[in-house]
Amino acid sequence: MKLVPLVKVARVVSGGTPKTAVAEYWDGDIPWATPKDLSSLRAVEIHSTPRGLTPAGLNASSAEVLPANSVLFSSRAPIGLLAINSVPMATNQGFKSFVPDPTQLEARYLYRWLEFNRKWLQSLGVGATFKEVSKATVSRIELPLPSLAEQRRIAAILDKADELRGKRRQAIAHLNTLTQSIFHSMFGTTTWPTKNLGDLAMFRYGSSNKSAGAGEECLRIPNVVGGQIDWSNLKLVPVTNDELDRLRLLDNDLLFVRSNGNPDYVGRAAVFSSRDESNVIYASYLIRARFHDFNALSPRFAHAYLESTSGRDQLRSGAKTSAGQYNINTQALGALKIPVPPLELQQTFANRVAAVERLKETHRKHLAELDALFASLQSRAFKGEL
Repeated sequence: MKLVPLVKVARVVSGGTPKTAVAEYWDGDIPWATPKDLSSLRAVEIHSTPRGLTPAGLNASSAEVLPANSVLFSSRAPIGLLAINSVPMATNQGFKSFVPDPTQLEARYLYRWLEFNRKWLQSLGVGATFKEVSKATVSRIELPLPSLAEQRRIAAILDKADELRGKRRQAIAHLNTLTQSIFHSMFGTTTWPTKNLGDLAMFRYGSSNKSAGAGEECLRIPNVVGGQIDWSNLKLVPVTNDELDRLRLLDNDLLFVRSNGNPDYVGRAAVFSSRDESNVIYASYLIRARFHDFNALSPRFAHAYLESTSGRDQLRSGAKTSAGQYNINTQALGALKIPVPPLELQQTFANRVAAVERLKETHRKHLAELDALFASLQSRAFKGEL
């Protein structure tokens, strides 16, 4: 497949920002995109933006209105966010966007090629304060350019594969909310006796040892996300036998994040469930709660309560701030008031949550397969092998 300079088949457009203090420049009808707007986008196309420019604001800046079906590419902070605008739209200076020549280049093909090459494009960024891909650098990029009909065929195949991935992610997202729905339906309208969490569980901080090339698998803050354990990007941490005895995680341990810049994330938690026979420990910015008696309190129930509005309110109240970081300690966790309904109800709830988790795991496996398929299709498509 022949390589063609991108600038031969698309016009490169930088963005701009008028003075923010001039009111007449803002709140107009011209959509104006920033990299932040693309960071929260969960689709290929962008239809609107939070802020808009007036014609005066557009004229007072270096921004330009991109025609619909252009490809927005964030060139800094961060590099590599992508979208196709469904309506005419301007951008700030954080973009090097592309206006394809419709007689030579299909926008969705360009989008998919840029997506496939995102890591390479990020490596082109230069700068001391923050990395940026310059217009001169973009102008040197070459891409494989089959016929328009072939471009459309490739884009359609990748769009369909990506759509399947999106549906799987959406299913997982719905399941992530199901546990709280079950919790509220079973426990939300009744007042139950309460106990301090410190009377029901023992707390321990994690390891402060540095990661190395060998050691035990160690969970860190990024591994406790969305109410579950994320097993990606595990670090290995060397520990002594005594440390391993103290820090080894067991099924039904509850792990808390004890420090974060966002108060809503402090105290976020996940119930540990081993995936194999390997030893797993946890890092110092996590706190482990190990329950004394599962016949008194189900860890699944405790976790669901702490994810509820009442539980989150207690966690926020127990967090202290220092130098922009919010922290919660074992004393504050121990003081949390946990409702204790009858064990039979807790066990029923735990069984339902376990069924949801099994279904989520099935979806996650299918998503991993779809991700692998999508990566394979991308690679073959841009080698001319699809």
